[in-house]
Parts: sequence; C-alpha cells; structure tokens
Amino acid sequence: MGYSGYLELKQKAIKFRKNGLSVRSIQKKLKVSKSSVSIWTRDIKLTKKQLLKLYKNKVNGRIKGSYINAKKQQTERIRKTNELHKIGIKEVGMLSKRDRFITGIALYAGEGTKSDRNCGFANSDPNLIKFMTSWFKEFCKIPNSKFRGNLWIHENLNRSKAEKYWSKLTKIPLNQFQKTYIVKQKGKKFRKNIHENGVFSIRFTDATNHRKIMGWIKGILN
Repeated sequence: MGYSGYLELKQKAIKFRKNGLSVRSIQKKLKVSKSSVSIWTRDIKLTKKQLLKLYKNKVNGRIKGSYINAKKQQTERIRKTNELHKIGIKEVGMLSKRDRFITGIALYAGEGTKSDRNCGFANSDPNLIKFMTSWFKEFCKIPNSKFRGNLWIHENLNRSKAEKYWSKLTKIPLNQFQKTYIVKQKGKKFRKNIHENGVFSIRFTDATNHRKIMGWIKGILN
C-alpha cells in the first residue's frame, strides 16, 4: 500500500471515530488491523453521548452474543437428546411377550395399587397408561367392561376434555369412570407445569389377579 492509500485510510478512520464508531467497527469497515485503528484515533476525544452509545452497543452486543450462544447450546442439546433417544429405541428393539410381561410387573411394582383385591395403576404419562391397559388385558385377561377410570385434575383445568382424552386412550367408556377428584388450588396463584389432562388411574377389583401380581413382583425381587 502506498503512502497516499495509507493516509486515506487513516483519514477515514479519524472521521469514523469522530462520528462515534468503535475501534472494532472501524477495523471491520476499513479491513485493517485493530492496532492501526487504535494508533490513528488515540488522540480523538469522544463526547459523553458518543461514549454512552458505544457502551450501550457493547452491552447489547454481549447480550446478543449470549443469546446466540444459548440458542446454539439448546439446539445442540436437542440434537444430542434426539440422537440418544434413537439409540435407546434401537438398543431395546422389539419386545417379546416375556419382555412385556416383566416390564408390566416392574411398572406395577412402582406405581400399582398394593391393597388386597384392588388392582390399579396411576400415572400422568399417557404412554404408560396405554401400556398398562394393554398389559392387564393380555396377562390378567381383564375384559374392558371390568375396568374403571379415575381422574385427578386441578380445578383450573378442563375436566370434561381430560375425561374424554383418557376414555379415548384406554377405550374405557365414560360411564365406567368413577367420580373425578378435583384438586383445589392453594394460594392465589395456580401452579405451573401441572399436567394438562391430570393424573389417570385404571382400576379393577380382582383378588386372584391382584395376589398373582404381588407374587410376580416377589418373583422378580427374589
């Protein structure tokens, strides 16, 4: 670069700086080193208004940078989570009848009704409720007519919608639902992150099956 070109860049840098641009912005515009811009403009005094503007731009830049970085991390976390889910599904593979049998026993041991004669399984996860409904039919030979449905739901949620949701999922008619329990809100504010369709319990009374299930659980634990 000749002297005239160097001088022209310097004059532009001085002009930009007097207009309140940051050293980094001038560097990007002129495509020169940051040290050159600093030397050319070091004697220029900025007004309080210009300094305040530069400060705000710097803060906003940091906030924007933090937001962009957070979004990148979130996207990467979602990608990794989906990848691990796919790996998990592949590793489990197709379940045999015995696999389903043992899985249902384990789920019942955690969330099932333990009192004698009364069989039941409660959860807010529709996938678990659907699995256990099928499990009761397959391994306990329970007909649909023997099932009873129970719903626990917060008072600020749509009770009718939730009842229809669980009825459709489990194929249990609404006339086989027992009285829905409405959870009253404590305090002025409603809880966040509560389950939209409440907690559902599928129930039936059968002493023989209940005692058999308890024996299955003991068989696994022993």
